[in-house]
Formats: sequence, structure tokens, C-alpha cells
Amino acid sequence: MSVKALRHAVDSLLPSLSPVRFVAPDGKPVKPPSGYTEPSDELLREAHRRMVIGRRFDTQATALTKQGRLAVYPSSRGQEACQIAGALALQDQDWLFPTYRDSVALVTRDIDPMEVLTLLRGGWHCGYDPAATRVAPQCTPLATQTIHAAGMAEAFRRKGEDGVVMAFIGDGGTSEGDFHEALNYAAVFKAPVVFFIQNNQYAISVPLSRQTAAPSLAYKGVGYGVASEQVDGNDLVAVLSVLQTAIEHARSGKGPFLVEAHTYRMESHTNADDATRYREREEVDEWENADPLTRLETYLLGRELLTDEDIETAKQEAEAFAARVRDGMNADVEADPMELFDHVFAEPTPQLLEQRALLATELDPQED
Repeated sequence: MSVKALRHAVDSLLPSLSPVRFVAPDGKPVKPPSGYTEPSDELLREAHRRMVIGRRFDTQATALTKQGRLAVYPSSRGQEACQIAGALALQDQDWLFPTYRDSVALVTRDIDPMEVLTLLRGGWHCGYDPAATRVAPQCTPLATQTIHAAGMAEAFRRKGEDGVVMAFIGDGGTSEGDFHEALNYAAVFKAPVVFFIQNNQYAISVPLSRQTAAPSLAYKGVGYGVASEQVDGNDLVAVLSVLQTAIEHARSGKGPFLVEAHTYRMESHTNADDATRYREREEVDEWENADPLTRLETYLLGRELLTDEDIETAKQEAEAFAARVRDGMNADVEADPMELFDHVFAEPTPQLLEQRALLATELDPQED
């Protein structure tokens, strides 16, 4: 390969020098880099509605942890632009591989909120049907979902099916070996997968500066031959545009794409964490001024794509949604102890059958 051809190949993989942006923090439009087009007005209006609902769902779930109705809840407040855009950019035949923090994306994918919260309530490892929803179980181990996503994407490619896979991952997950293995595998086989990093600045209590010395996480794709981009993760217009471009890249047979969204986790890591121990209030306030919902509302109002009445209607819908979640979570679940033995093995082992019989006898001695 000539030096000129090599330079062109490298340039085609590099992300923009600064995150792609369509809308400034104050809601005013800015000129994005060439090659990106603004999503349709209809999609932006729908994204706003979904964001209002998603935020209300998130705050309701956070409140449920304080009431003891949820065992744990990792809030995504402040990251809604990423969550909503990631779900809306996919088509029905596409798959989503989420992390434990992506409940808002699952709700946007139209999964019943009670099924979404089953894992966080402690009922099942997954409360919904992955095959029916085309959403993999929310993944708690860091980065393992990226390998699963690459494998699913490779299955699409080998079978000649028109499907793309999106794998969500946090900035902390990019330090795991699984993430790098997934990138390398997907690149070698040109698997149609989009790796979507939500860089919320902290891997629990560890800041990004302790995670990597790279100028941006988006540059981690270059070493594997994966096209990459970075985007303002609090600008929903930009996130949607970049993800649509990335998905089209993957769907057209050009291989995987890596997107890094610069965003911020406004709440603690989970309800068991105290974020005040490792970050300053001034930093949180600065990101509060870049709130993705306020930014999108201001932008759409300025373009006359949204009215105050539309905003009020969305809020009412969100309150009704939150009420449904409260009612569902306040209903006590009657657990069947015998379910412990379901879905352990396709064919139960003799030891498992023995244990099952023993428990059945203890629960109902008459069965002995």
C-alpha cells in the first residue's frame, strides 16, 4: 500500500477532532461537520416525547429504590439523549445489547416497564423475551455484551440477513479485555455492529483520566480498523444523526462502527453509591447547564416544531406512565419456590431433579 493510500485509509477511520454537534447547550443551532444530515422533524418530535417519558420513568425508578420496591437502580438521568437516540435509530429487525444502566432505552424500545425492572427488583435475570423484543438481557458484567453483540452481528452477515446490532457500553467497560476482543473480531469479519460508548465521565468512582491516556475513547477503534466518531452526547439531534450514519455504514457491509458520546451521569452510580465522595458540585452544576432535555426543547421551540401544549401533553403522558409503574411495583409478587429449578439446564441433571424433589417435599410433606 502506498503512503497516500495508507493515509487515506487511516483518515477514513479517525473520528472528528471535536465531538459532532448540531445544537449548542443554550439550544441554538450550530453548523455540524460535513457528511451529517439532521434527522426528520417527525423523528425529533417523537424523540422529545420519548425523552420526557424516559426521564420521568428514571426518576420514578430511583424513588422506588428508596421505598424498597427495587433492590438497585442505576440512573441514566443526563444520558437520555444517548438512550433515546440509540433505541430510535434502530429498525425493527435490529438487535440491541444493553447494559444495566440502559433501562430508558428498553422502555423506548417499547418493552413493558415492569418487565424491564424485573432484573433490578431481583425477580429474574431478565423479565422480557429477548427473541421477541430483539433486546438482549441487560448485562451487569462489564463489556461481556460486546462479544455477544459481535457474534450476533456475524450471524446476520453469514446468513445474509438485513440486520444490525448495537452494543451499549460505558466508558469503564472500554478498559475490559472483552471490549477489545469484540472490536477485533467484528473488524476482521466485517460484522454489522455499532459499538456505542456512553462516556459519562466516571466508571463508578474512577474518572476518565484514570481510564485512558487516549485523546478520546473514539480513537480506540482505529487500532482495530474500525471506523469511529465522537459526538456531543447531550445533543440528541447530533447523537441521532451520528448513529444513523453508523448504522447505515454497518448495514451496507462496510463493517463495524464505534461511536463515543460525551455525556454525564447526573446521579450517583447506583442508589448504593455516594458520588459526592469523588466529584465536585461545581462539575455537576456545569453539566446540569447542558441538560439534554432542556436543550432539545429550546431547539424545537425555536424552530416551531414544538409548542408549550406539546410539552404539557408529553408531561401528562409521562405522569400516567409513572403511575402505571408505581401501581405495578406496589403489587406484591407471589413467588413460586419451585421456579428455582426452571431454566437451569435444557435437560435437568439427576442432582437437580433430586434437589427439586427434596424442596417439593419440604414445601408439601404430603407429596412424599
